[in-house]
Amino acid sequence: MKHEIYKERNSTDDFNVVDFLSKGQSRTIPKRITFIKTELENIYNLAFGDIEENGEINDSVISDNGDRDKILATIAVVIDDYTFRYPERWILFRGSTNERTRLYRMAISANLEELSMKFDIYSFEGGELIRFTKNMNINTFLIKRKKV
Repeated sequence: MKHEIYKERNSTDDFNVVDFLSKGQSRTIPKRITFIKTELENIYNLAFGDIEENGEINDSVISDNGDRDKILATIAVVIDDYTFRYPERWILFRGSTNERTRLYRMAISANLEELSMKFDIYSFEGGELIRFTKNMNINTFLIKRKKV
């Protein structure tokens, strides 16, 4: 992706939790990306959101901090790093709302050519795995690093 990213990130040793600070127009907001094992073999759910005072992720808050593209690019870089470390793992994600899923779909569509060089990108709809195409109306994404 051709956007600036947040380079200062902290992660756990296993890289399953990555924190960074969103430095926007009016405030600094702590953000967290987590990769959580699902009941399906080698499939990890990506969760993302603001870190609440109790340490939990709030994935429904609208931060409106003016750095959306920088955040999305940072998430893409973290997925790249994570799948480099764990190439056998699939990353599953969806937006917490229809609007967020649409935002993710638009961001992936806008960068599909570049992303497709490293990743196989699918939708998982109705129990069926479908290769993602630009502007495809989907609810769930599945991404896996391509074998080299």
